[in-house]
Amino acid sequence: MAQAFPDIGNIEYEGPQSKNPLAFKWYNSAEVIAGKTMKDHLRFSVVYWHTFRNALSDPFGVGTAQRPWDDGTDSVENAKNRVRVAFEFMGKLGAPFYAFHDRDVAPEGETLAESNKNLEAVAEVLKEEQERTGIKLLWGTACLFANPRYMHGAATSCNADAFAYAGAQVKKALEVTHELGGAGYTFWGGREGYMTLLNTDLKREMDHLGQFMHMAVDHKKKIGFEGPFYIEPKPKEPTKHQYDSDAAACINFLRQYDLMDHFKLNIETNHATLAGHTVQHELETAMAAGALGSIDANTGDMLLGWDTDQFPTDIYLATQCMLSLLKMGGLVTGGVNFDAKVRRESFEPIDLFHAHIGGMDAFARGLKIAAAIIEDGRLSQFVQNRYSSWDSGIGARIESGEVGFDELEDYMLKKGETDANASGRQEFLENLINEFI
Repeated sequence: MAQAFPDIGNIEYEGPQSKNPLAFKWYNSAEVIAGKTMKDHLRFSVVYWHTFRNALSDPFGVGTAQRPWDDGTDSVENAKNRVRVAFEFMGKLGAPFYAFHDRDVAPEGETLAESNKNLEAVAEVLKEEQERTGIKLLWGTACLFANPRYMHGAATSCNADAFAYAGAQVKKALEVTHELGGAGYTFWGGREGYMTLLNTDLKREMDHLGQFMHMAVDHKKKIGFEGPFYIEPKPKEPTKHQYDSDAAACINFLRQYDLMDHFKLNIETNHATLAGHTVQHELETAMAAGALGSIDANTGDMLLGWDTDQFPTDIYLATQCMLSLLKMGGLVTGGVNFDAKVRRESFEPIDLFHAHIGGMDAFARGLKIAAAIIEDGRLSQFVQNRYSSWDSGIGARIESGEVGFDELEDYMLKKGETDANASGRQEFLENLINEFI
């Protein structure tokens, strides 16, 4: 087939001095930073839903996206053609991974059997293109929120048939992900929540969600899928409250239903801000529980109160993310997944390149800055010194579990008063970070 982007060649690294809008200024995939190449550190992934299926509509107007390769039908043949376009784009961009929902890549049929057949047909082309290009599947997932059958939720629906259909849909999506060599599989509870508690049995719904996840684990073992499962936290939209509201809520759910051994979290920046957190808070919360697996790289607009899914271009934000990821030792099966869309006004195909180049450059620069901060050592040394009272004496005894309240009382009766507190030096540390940015 003819190229969809005939006037655009492979996007190359040209360095910070380049004025070429179709070149990387900071992302040099082969450059070694902190012992690994940028490509291995960042594991960039392009999402199928926003990049190739988003028409750029909003509640106030129809879609504006110009996608000349799309014939406007919801046919399997059009879906197959779209796959080839997607891999042309990802190949020219140099992205090593992609991610999809089942209903993004293949049209939904009149029956489950027809939907499965459609997905199988498109998956054959996905596999061909993966083999041709070397691009891999970061993770797959099932769309359990768009069809009206899921209006009350999927695994948490009051309708048992909706639960059953969702299970069948996840079964197939997981099998296709496995067939395509996916590194993981993600669950996002788009409508797993409630609009009002007046009609909701919250405990029963949560119990059903726990059962659903155990069924998924059982099927994962049955088919031999070895990648991790991810849960993606989000507090609201489209429901008023979603059960996977933030990292802490997800971790509590996994512990309560004995699922910690099988799941990690996929943290998204815009979801973190909707929950009233920073993305660094969510990353660190997941890391503290040993549950950080992957990230969705995007950002929101602080003047808009919804999930805008903009491409990340904030160097401070990217640096904060990479400080946490480097502290963890880096991503293993997960990646930096661009769950982001171009603006409605950026409707031409070339805008897809501009958006991804900007996001990749931002995270590459964030990686370099974070690595330099860590190598410098002043930040980590300050934190270590701040907690030095826990390294010996009463602090070490507390952490080792040697003392209780009786011993603490005896200690303070003898000492009389606490040692003086030291300054937290927040402004000094913010200045320190600015040295590198």
